[in-house]
Amino acid sequence: MAADVKINLDSVEIDNEIYYRISHVDTMRPFFMSIVSDSNHWMFISSNGGLTAGRKQSEYALFPYYTDDKITESSEITGSKTIIRVAKNNENFLWEPFSVRSEGRFRLSRNLYQNKLCNKILFEEINHDLQLCFQYEWSCSNLYGFVRQSKLINLSGGIVELQLVDGIQNIMPYGLPTDLQTTTSNLADAYKRSELIPQTGIAIYALSAIIVDKAEPAEALKANVVWSAGLDKPLYLLSSNQLQHFRNNQSIQQEEDVKREKGAYILVSTLKIAAGVEKKWMIVANVNQNQAAVIALSEQIKNDKELSTKVLADVAAGTLHLQELTGAADSFQYTADHLKDTRHYSNVLFNIMRGGIFDKNYQIEKWDFNNYLKKASKKVFEEAQTGLTQLNEIFSLFDLKKLPGNSIILISYD
Repeated sequence: MAADVKINLDSVEIDNEIYYRISHVDTMRPFFMSIVSDSNHWMFISSNGGLTAGRKQSEYALFPYYTDDKITESSEITGSKTIIRVAKNNENFLWEPFSVRSEGRFRLSRNLYQNKLCNKILFEEINHDLQLCFQYEWSCSNLYGFVRQSKLINLSGGIVELQLVDGIQNIMPYGLPTDLQTTTSNLADAYKRSELIPQTGIAIYALSAIIVDKAEPAEALKANVVWSAGLDKPLYLLSSNQLQHFRNNQSIQQEEDVKREKGAYILVSTLKIAAGVEKKWMIVANVNQNQAAVIALSEQIKNDKELSTKVLADVAAGTLHLQELTGAADSFQYTADHLKDTRHYSNVLFNIMRGGIFDKNYQIEKWDFNNYLKKASKKVFEEAQTGLTQLNEIFSLFDLKKLPGNSIILISYD
């Protein structure tokens, strides 16, 4: 696009949700974002697509846990990767959305969307020459993990035939501590193994053994897993080694067992999209899974025709729960300035992420308060026994303030 394009921030509605869109985001310096969930997911993502993500803590990472500068710099090799070969007007065109490889070759518009609740991020690239639009969105599911929904839209007036490579790169196996990722990454790669269950398309990312500096056996009994839905009989790649083959229009072979390589989950498919029609698919990834969980998921994929619908329903349930959690801390306000309302929501969101919320309308449980006070100050706890016996098993902060001569309790509690 021209260098004089204007960067705009506006609000749009997508699937009955408010999103904020930054148009021509690629003309800005890359910036860092945090995508939240109602559960224990964490995701830090750059505006150019580079990211790290996991659940609960950095040791349960889906992508390498690096600093923001390295995450931004690794956008070409970590996270989403899409390559599209389009046949148009008796010519073949190679388009790589969100990659520096396509810059200057096509007239492109890149836009970034984040929903008002801060738990979804959507990347969009419009190829004005090929009249195609590609989108992918990250969201979270408590039951299924991280959900990457992709959409390819035919903006032209005719049928488009194309070959597609789409997926995620640099997937971590379970059991790699962050210090090993950063200081001995080459050694860590030597222990990696990626396996495919061809019947269901589940990929398993594990270590051949736990990396320990002791002469003792250490089995790797858990794994990170990825699966997909929406594309009809794709080929599966478990590494990025054949991406250059696709770029060069060479043949590609499905990968089912890859050792000593950085993990990937890449789908290869051929699509025919009618004018004005969109094609959707999803990739779902989760961490810290044992053998029983993998078997149960495999059976669910084989037997449950409504699995994709259930995944999206769980994402929606998580969004609703996030609204309830933030709403309990008075995060929602409605004024004439919706951007200030959103800023207030964001402030409350990150405050409760650090400090939590008071459940049950700010009621306090006596056993919890006693435990807190005992750990905070044994002296204060002993002096407060007379006042504490007057409290019910569940009481409010107002009840605490009514106790005579117990200001020392309030000071400790606050």
